[in-house]
Amino acid sequence: MYFLGFDWNPEGTLFKLGFIQIKYYNLLWIAAFVLGWFIMKKIFLNEKKSMEKLDSLFIYTVVSIMLGARLGHVFFYDWDYYKDHLAEILLPIRESANSNLFGIINGYEFTGFTGLASHGATIAAIIGIALYCRKWKDIKMLWLLDRLVIPSAIGAAFVRFGNFFNSEINGKVVDKSYFLATRFIRDSDDMPAYQAMALTKEQTPNAAYKAIQHNPEFSEVLQSIPFRHPAQLYEGFCYVFVFIALYLLYWKTDWKNKPGFLFGLFMVLLFVVRFFVEFYKKSQGGFEDTLGMLSTGQWLSIPMILIGVYFMVKPEPVEL
Repeated sequence: MYFLGFDWNPEGTLFKLGFIQIKYYNLLWIAAFVLGWFIMKKIFLNEKKSMEKLDSLFIYTVVSIMLGARLGHVFFYDWDYYKDHLAEILLPIRESANSNLFGIINGYEFTGFTGLASHGATIAAIIGIALYCRKWKDIKMLWLLDRLVIPSAIGAAFVRFGNFFNSEINGKVVDKSYFLATRFIRDSDDMPAYQAMALTKEQTPNAAYKAIQHNPEFSEVLQSIPFRHPAQLYEGFCYVFVFIALYLLYWKTDWKNKPGFLFGLFMVLLFVVRFFVEFYKKSQGGFEDTLGMLSTGQWLSIPMILIGVYFMVKPEPVEL
């Protein structure tokens, strides 16, 4: 069946409040944390843990995941840029010659927090949980990890759907006849904003991208943009199945009583998915040019998978 070859050109911003932009990506992050809280509330009530401890856990996980995801992107994928733009590491801004931040600071634009890495989020989340368990000494770290992986899996799916709305982390070029072939009009490599504005003479990126998609005058420009794999959707929907598997294993089996098993299974499933989807993604940068053979995401996934296998097959409980 000849299904697609379809154009994808969402603005990415749901609405604006003054200079603040509410993006689909940011909204999906918020939804992931809210849903995660409700899932963990159900688990805490089932295991007779106090809501005070859950509220504290929420703070630890939100801070550690967001910080780790951001720093992971900076150091694993884009340090060459950020070493000269240190203020942008933790501030939701980006240098832009023709922009004006808050009507006061020239040369910057408000972007929201973009550029987040799942490997960094995973590492930081484990560190955050370790600190949490030092505060609440009656909660064992592996016990908590075995339960937190359930909302983490669906959260990872939401993030990838957010990437799709942002037209980022796109896949490799594919023939138009492929049934999921997607032309990302806003792809930062195929049609960066400055180029779109120069070609169309429009004053804003949104107007320029809309002109490329809908104005027959720019049909040749539109045809020059290649179709790509929607790799974010491949990854996101696989993570939904990881979530379903972990959720059912927790509620329907006794595997949750083997310390570390669900955590290990999460690490294996999540990063095996990541490893294989990387074959369909265009390069995200990082150190792959130095090591060769595999992408940066694949190299980072290998130790995560091995850690997961260890926790699944270890003969004796590890007290953490």
